[in-house]
Amino acid sequence: MTSVPTSAAAPRADLPPATLPRPFGALFLLAVLAVIGLYIRSIYFTPIEAVQGAAQKIYYIHVPAAISAYLAYSLVALGSVMHLWLHDARADRLAESAAEVGLVFNTVVLTSGPLWAKPIWNTWWTWDARLTSTLFLWFIFAAYLVLRGAIDEPAMRARFAAVLAILGVLLIPFIHMSVYLFRTLHPMPIMLQPSAFQPNNPAPPLPPVMRTTFFLGMGAFMLLCVALVVARYRYAALRDAAAEANS
Repeated sequence: MTSVPTSAAAPRADLPPATLPRPFGALFLLAVLAVIGLYIRSIYFTPIEAVQGAAQKIYYIHVPAAISAYLAYSLVALGSVMHLWLHDARADRLAESAAEVGLVFNTVVLTSGPLWAKPIWNTWWTWDARLTSTLFLWFIFAAYLVLRGAIDEPAMRARFAAVLAILGVLLIPFIHMSVYLFRTLHPMPIMLQPSAFQPNNPAPPLPPVMRTTFFLGMGAFMLLCVALVVARYRYAALRDAAAEANS
């Protein structure tokens, strides 16, 4: 049996860095520009709310960040289910990538919320159902990432992490319904309710200019979420390819 040359076993090892696919691309740049545009519109071109004042403008960041975190965590669950079913490393890579992005947006929610709460509730934090369960969700996916770093064997790591992720995502419906099930300081959804989308609603939850800013914020943050997941996935693919080439 002839030995395989090193260059054949690792064909990517001697490629110049310029030829390797880069994690960040045009989608990420577009997402960053969209978020910058959202900040400019919400600060300079959206009126100040009459009751809450300028603090209300955190709404255009806080809620889109929460929905983006839910989107990323849902991708974690999807990748986890697909990996348990198909044993495909790409699905596990998607779950890993989306978990890190989801944790970032979850952190934005937990930091922007107190900044909004202090001038409105006169307190940074309260242990009501919505806030506590959102913090618990953060700890679950922080533990997910810790678990992935604690297990060296790939198959076992992916399997254990997938189970934890699926169980963690089950908390999201409870977080959404918590303001209806319990008496909390956290208000009920403003735009994420059926009446908000009625075309002839005589009392819309937000005036048109604020509603437009909200939907622009949703689009910008969700685009950033997808762009970050794509970039993180590309990085993970490069990392795994390098590890395989060097093994």
